[in-house]
Amino acid sequence: MTTPISTSTPLKSDVCIVGNGAIAKTAALGFAQAGHSVTLLVPPARQAQDPATSSAAQQPWDVRVYALNHTAHGLLASLKVWGALDLARVAAVDAMEIHGDGQQGGNLGFDAFGAHVGTLAWIVEDSNLNGALDAALKFSSVRTVSGCAVELACGEQGASVRLADGGRIDCELVIGADGRESWVRGQCDIGVDYRMYHQRAIVTNFSCEKPHHGVAYQWFTCADGIIALLPLPDKRVSLVWSAPETLADTLMDESLGELAIRLAEYAEPKLGVLKPLQPEEVKAVPLALVRPHSLVAPRVALVGDAAHAVHPLAGHGMNLGFGDILDLLEVVKEREERRGIADERVLARYARKRQEDVLLMQMATDGLERLFGANLEPLRVVRNFGLNLLDKLPSVKRRLMAHAIGRTSI
Repeated sequence: MTTPISTSTPLKSDVCIVGNGAIAKTAALGFAQAGHSVTLLVPPARQAQDPATSSAAQQPWDVRVYALNHTAHGLLASLKVWGALDLARVAAVDAMEIHGDGQQGGNLGFDAFGAHVGTLAWIVEDSNLNGALDAALKFSSVRTVSGCAVELACGEQGASVRLADGGRIDCELVIGADGRESWVRGQCDIGVDYRMYHQRAIVTNFSCEKPHHGVAYQWFTCADGIIALLPLPDKRVSLVWSAPETLADTLMDESLGELAIRLAEYAEPKLGVLKPLQPEEVKAVPLALVRPHSLVAPRVALVGDAAHAVHPLAGHGMNLGFGDILDLLEVVKEREERRGIADERVLARYARKRQEDVLLMQMATDGLERLFGANLEPLRVVRNFGLNLLDKLPSVKRRLMAHAIGRTSI
């Protein structure tokens, strides 16, 4: 339920969060449960789905899924959101197999046993995650406002978000959780480095003939992009195919049956015959690398895709966003008593705290996309050799796994 705003009297809160995705909702719950008054400003066109109508029997499988790591799991559990998920629709990732390109392609494997954890990650549908967050918001102190923001003003006395209908939200801190094309970031004149990958992520779901045993598969195919098949409950898998634009156009013009035939070369030895889930659905998402020049501005902090958009080959875009929320909550909680939640030094600590994690993920995903996107035989040999070598270096693999699953060490 949204809270109306009077055009004559501004709505006041400690924090105003702009956005309507899972990151915005999680940030709102996190700050509310930390004792701050929170206003969540969402676009008027998007209304929350009623969790009461989202039972497994009624809802088709969402083609948009996230591979949530232990950082995300811990945060959602602490906010009492994880237990509100429909866990029958959540799949554990117990192992991962990565395959290089060519007949002599390299291979790299990870598993939960080697990482000393019960599972590497969890595959969660976007609709399942947002349904649980919406349910939690209904029982929280968060005030949700539906409106179109037109101006952001920040000064020594606070921040103010003006809406198109004349309403206004006054606050101490504004959090931009409004996606890759962030309005908040633009209002702060924060520049970005932007690299289009000229790829689109083709996402859809299939049933598989053989059980997947909780294994996530990924193939670096060079000319055809990067193909990932992620485990869903029972004998189902979710496809994320980062395809070059020309190929993506072709894939979107084909039937899902034809797409399954294309995938047979990779999937059949592992998963058997793939069949489209009913009702059939497929989406294409343009891919880009977005690096804002700053994560903060006076009285403003950016989180999620507003703060960093990365290639989905590692499946960690959403996890970076949850890491943003955790670190922002931590620096606000640990600030000196004399400092407000939007104090310049507090926000600077947040930016520094996120710098290494975000930079490492940006470099890793962008570097791998460049490396495996180059169709040169010498590079093909080197990268396949590198995968095979890495697979034989347990200490290095443990460090990579620790970073991927959101642990400092394993």
